Amino acid sequence: MAASLLTMDDLVIHIPERPPGSPLNLAVAPGECWGILGPNGVGKTTLLHTLAGLRAPHRGEVRLGGEPLARLGRQGVARRLALVFQDHHDGFPATVLETALIGRHPYLRAWDVESPEDTAIAAEALARVDLAGLEHRLIATLSGGERQRLAIATALTQTPELFLLDEPTNHLDLHHQTRVLALVHAEVARGRAAVLSLHDINLAARHCDRLLLLYPDGQACWGPTAEMLVPEALERLYGQPLATGSVAGQPVFVPR
Repeated sequence: MAASLLTMDDLVIHIPERPPGSPLNLAVAPGECWGILGPNGVGKTTLLHTLAGLRAPHRGEVRLGGEPLARLGRQGVARRLALVFQDHHDGFPATVLETALIGRHPYLRAWDVESPEDTAIAAEALARVDLAGLEHRLIATLSGGERQRLAIATALTQTPELFLLDEPTNHLDLHHQTRVLALVHAEVARGRAAVLSLHDINLAARHCDRLLLLYPDGQACWGPTAEMLVPEALERLYGQPLATGSVAGQPVFVPR
């Protein structure tokens, strides 16, 4: 059995003005795609930021490749883990290619510049998200969907073992939602792993092997997707009655 890439040991995240939730004890192994489901405000983004080391946990520990995250330097973390934020705030003018090349910075020493190999990795990542030909465009001129695909390309350029993706289909049209999640699947099939927060139960049902459900009262449960997609559990999760069905062998959930 492959060693876990990411482990949560009695992890409790800190959400301001809310009591601590249930401890999380789960492991993400190579070849796994985890989905995080829950309504607004339950801490999906906070959890991803905590897993990336950007927020301190309220209690417990995150381990990356068996090592406590708190002991790893930022460069070491960035070589093994990529985080795609839900929102993007660009502080200075840059081109599409320059932005994608940020993914290579964890591999550079001080004062190094990107090599032709780094540029080739970034160019390939841009092509995978349908941004080939836009390398010299300023990111300020991109649409919201193009900017989201650029964030995905930057993560691909980073070549990490683990992807943490906060609403990766945000701003994307139907075609690019499918394409981006297919890219995630391709990376997972290569022995990497992914943890992504989603609002769409149907996307989670189709693309995730395992699910973590975060409830408004702080409780949590997790396990294989087929075991988690129980209508009663999902209705309690969202406070919304659901109708269920099947399309092409896949479960489908719609509000009723």
